[in-house]
Amino acid sequence: MGDVLWRMAATELAAAVARGEVSATEVVKSHLDRIAEVNPTVNAVTQPLADRAVAEAAALDRRRAAGDELGPLAGVPFTVKESIGIAGVPTTHGAQRFRELIAPTDAPPVARLRAAGAIPIGHSNMPTLTLAGMHSRSELFGDTANPWDCGRTPGGTSGGDGAAVATGMAGLGLGNDSGGSVRIPASFCGVAALKPTYGRFPADHRIGPEDPPLSAQTLVVDGPLARTVADLRTAFEALSGTDPRDPRAVPAPVRGEPIGRPVKVAVVADPGGQGVHPSVRRAVRDAADVLARAGYAVEEVPDVPRLAETLEAYGRMTVTEFNVRWPVVRTLLGEGGHRYIEMSMERTPPVDLEEYLRLTGVRLSVQRSWAEFLEEYPLLLGPVFTEPPVEPGLESRDREGHARVTTAMRLCSASSFAGVPAVAVPTGLADGLPTGVQVIGRAYREDLCLDAAAAIEAAFGVLTPVDPKSGTAAAWT
Repeated sequence: MGDVLWRMAATELAAAVARGEVSATEVVKSHLDRIAEVNPTVNAVTQPLADRAVAEAAALDRRRAAGDELGPLAGVPFTVKESIGIAGVPTTHGAQRFRELIAPTDAPPVARLRAAGAIPIGHSNMPTLTLAGMHSRSELFGDTANPWDCGRTPGGTSGGDGAAVATGMAGLGLGNDSGGSVRIPASFCGVAALKPTYGRFPADHRIGPEDPPLSAQTLVVDGPLARTVADLRTAFEALSGTDPRDPRAVPAPVRGEPIGRPVKVAVVADPGGQGVHPSVRRAVRDAADVLARAGYAVEEVPDVPRLAETLEAYGRMTVTEFNVRWPVVRTLLGEGGHRYIEMSMERTPPVDLEEYLRLTGVRLSVQRSWAEFLEEYPLLLGPVFTEPPVEPGLESRDREGHARVTTAMRLCSASSFAGVPAVAVPTGLADGLPTGVQVIGRAYREDLCLDAAAAIEAAFGVLTPVDPKSGTAAAWT
């Protein structure tokens, strides 16, 4: 049965463990065997925690034997992005400088998944310091391959989690997202992901004793990746809530008050009219048709709120904060790791203090515009990335590649700036590569996004786990 366990959905595994049909130890060992089999090809799991995971699984099995009630993710192995702390394990951020930076405690989302019974099975790859680009290549661990095609990127910055979940090395992944970093890997690897509302999940993104600056505080949110929307929902409920370590987290209910039916869904296939690949447009159209048949009131709308202004403000605020410490940070990124941020600075240069302060007001104004838009349309359906999965490192290769990638992720960037939730969900394959869409919703209405994503999944099916294509990750220079 061990060969079958890694193929099972997270909630199915947890239910089987709770019923005593299989032990958590067997579940973990099955996933460790899968890591040994496929990780040499995709290079997604950077620090396997084999002995620790087996020990934690054995402890959980003893609790079940004693009659203790187990959590909703009992025995489910999960990967953790290299930027999120696991107690006693280096949180390297993919950088040589931090290879010995041992986390003293679990970060809040790791602690919450553990409390639900899930078991960390390893850290996962990402771009160095999350700043080296969209492609998941780190100075410490090298390139992660897309399991569907090693010549395409798995996306990023949570690309290791996307590839690990897609290939069955873990039942769940824990990443973070400030402009598509869980949604893009999900879309490129054929799995689902949730970017929660700002303040929904407690987090800790400190490197050392100091908290990050304003943009990193307000844009970066931790979020789960999973093979099914049901698994995503269970992880969402486990991760939600307050924690004294993060005063931003609010006690919002995981399911909000009922809203009028039918639920209105705005559809924007080409945000800003900047172009969209035919396969991506088709995915949005097909998902819209599915929602219409499921009883949603689907309506094409001209565009999302204030897209150009939002992207300009997003870019200028973030690069201004990077610019302050850039001479030091640049030295931590390894060979070529500086290219993406420097091209971003060239594209949207840093601003002075007066302009930065004005932009903080622009952010509130943009949030207001999105709130008004979502008051009329509780959900928005659109692309995750307006192209199919691209080649590794395109965004750091040259100005043209940088422009293509930043343009293609524009709806992810805008929704992150607005602080609203989104769920990425697969819609099948096109030319052998996964396609997907995202459902964006009102603040703290992840439940509505998950409901719509479940309807889409029911129509298109679940694509993974998948055996990775032969070959190794395509390195870039």
